Amino acid sequence: MPLLSSFIRTPGSMKHPGIRQDLPQISEKKRITYLIFVSALTLVTGFFFNSPGEILEGLGRILISSSILLTDYMAVGSIGSAFVNSGILMLLSIFIAMRSNTSVSGPLIAAVFTIGGFAFFGKNLYNIWPIMTGVLLYAKVQKEPFGKFILPAFFGTALGPLVSQISFGFALTQPAGILLGILAGITAGFILPPLASHFIRFHQGYNLYNIGFTSGIVGLLFMSLLRGLDLNNPPTAILLEGHMQGLAIYLTILFLSMILYGFETCQDIGKGLGHLFAHPGRLVSDFVASDGFPVTLINMGLLGFLSTGYVILTGGTLNGPILGGIFTVVGFGAFGKHVKNVVPVMVGIYLANLLFMWEVSSIGSLLAALFATTLAPIAGAYGILPGILAGFLHMAVVMNVGYLHGGMNLYNNGFSGGFVAAILVPIFDSLNINTNTWEDEK
Repeated sequence: MPLLSSFIRTPGSMKHPGIRQDLPQISEKKRITYLIFVSALTLVTGFFFNSPGEILEGLGRILISSSILLTDYMAVGSIGSAFVNSGILMLLSIFIAMRSNTSVSGPLIAAVFTIGGFAFFGKNLYNIWPIMTGVLLYAKVQKEPFGKFILPAFFGTALGPLVSQISFGFALTQPAGILLGILAGITAGFILPPLASHFIRFHQGYNLYNIGFTSGIVGLLFMSLLRGLDLNNPPTAILLEGHMQGLAIYLTILFLSMILYGFETCQDIGKGLGHLFAHPGRLVSDFVASDGFPVTLINMGLLGFLSTGYVILTGGTLNGPILGGIFTVVGFGAFGKHVKNVVPVMVGIYLANLLFMWEVSSIGSLLAALFATTLAPIAGAYGILPGILAGFLHMAVVMNVGYLHGGMNLYNNGFSGGFVAAILVPIFDSLNINTNTWEDEK
């Protein structure tokens, strides 16, 4: 039984670690400064790959692309323009957060990094604004401050392809196409907040990409309506190849900066990481609040090296979608993911690829390995074997749900993860494989 309990958790076997009382105090200004540094580093990196003229031309092509999955902006525009697009969107999201009086928390860090990551393949300076406008209108109708809904606004930009595809992908007469695309985006943004708050009950917080699941449902709705009008999305896989070294250097600098900054400001690294790794990771897990900004940054850097290492060791290639996946893993290192709870899920994906027909190094398999870590709370709460099973099943499900939303939802793995969590969690609970809930520990 002691050996089994190390792989499967039973009721009471894992207590939520709570909030550390000896957290190093890092000011809000320093947290914002570091996020600005990451954004600026990303933006400036673009100019090491392409000239300003090439970047501007690439940004133009990015703005009018359909942006549905998988549209690698490094291939559509250029490597430099994709980096500049990412850096600008991150800076804009930080500015919006500051204007909304939103503090730099774990969820906000995850949102900023997710926007930056998907700005390599799907989000751009055109298609994010209608979604955010829809959320803003919802806040106005509810007579609530926009800051209360900033996370649905940021994460909801997963539906950016809905705006771009209707605007430019269906060859509609202009400006009717653009107007319809903007209207669709505003409508989607308006209905996202109430749906997201409801759908979290479906997977009980064990799918970290809750907005991804919600966006999948909204994308399914819009795609069904569009198919009824004989408008369909073709399978898309526009990918960059052959630029591993430069992209790897950028990632190394980024992750080292996180770890070094964390080491510089953290008082007891071993104790801090041990405390953070004890979190199951279930929504809502704000590591900045519970463990402090320095330890959270170290965790993010470690996850960056882990996810990049997985891609390289399995023979994969670095490109826009892969960078987006790595960015998302790193961002959620502040909001539910850590080395201890993501590894079982990634192992499950790897084992599934050994059995199923998909190559381990294929783009679909690699993205599944990175984004399947949305199910990390299952490993954190229920144990290693349930985490491996979650990853294994996710590999099969994620390859079959993309058609439902036609690539309109960039968070396809979040959509899939919601179904996997909704299936497994009740089964684990019924078998007495459980752990204490957040509410039990508060």
